[in-house]
Amino acid sequence: MREKIKIVNLHKAFGQKVILDGINLEVNENEVLCVLGKSGTGKSVVMKHLVGILVPDSGEIFVDGTQYTGADEDARIQIEKKYGILFQGAALFDSMNIYDNVAFGLRRTGVPEDEIEKIVPDMLARVGLRGIEEKKPSELSGGMQKRVGLARSISMKPEIMIYDEPTTGVDPITGGAVDRLILKMRDTYGITSIVITHDMKSVYRIADRVAMLYRGKVIFMGSREEFRDTGDPFVRQFAEGTAKGPISID
Repeated sequence: MREKIKIVNLHKAFGQKVILDGINLEVNENEVLCVLGKSGTGKSVVMKHLVGILVPDSGEIFVDGTQYTGADEDARIQIEKKYGILFQGAALFDSMNIYDNVAFGLRRTGVPEDEIEKIVPDMLARVGLRGIEEKKPSELSGGMQKRVGLARSISMKPEIMIYDEPTTGVDPITGGAVDRLILKMRDTYGITSIVITHDMKSVYRIADRVAMLYRGKVIFMGSREEFRDTGDPFVRQFAEGTAKGPISID
């Protein structure tokens, strides 16, 4: 399987607080990689490095074999265009209707309005939302808002999707529907997916591989079956939601 993203010895500290302490991580093309770890362990910081919100203190990031860290502006822009992001709260604009929310990125990149008129309803239909273009985000459930956010992201034809806690704040049935959409995006568009999550049920439904972070390092990388069956006591604590024995989760 071809490597889509490679992170090599990534370090990041904020003042005296070390967040990333030599992260090494590979993401394969077309896979769903679930990234786990307790709050504050660096999951979101990794994501922000991937899309250029943060710059590492040291280390390298490669996308499709091209070095992203330290690249010139044109090369960085081309790499950043490969990404779509579904934020935890969907990050919709409350003042805009659903049509304008989905059209936002398309308009910013200069897509003609007559094309947008075709793209928006098609993207909404692909996430199971027809005929809601005139509604405001406040009229939708949390799960529907996430699907609108996904429609907005896939309208830009990303090669890589980053999902930030996609099932947080929704009921189990809606969470299952979100998981099916993640798999659909992979299978329909060949999208490489990075899913930051605490939802173990979701992990076992969608993950091709699982990476677990702790104290700024990747302490586990393997298939969901390997994750489920691991003998590592700390990883088992996290997976099972227990905190027994000498290992503390601080």
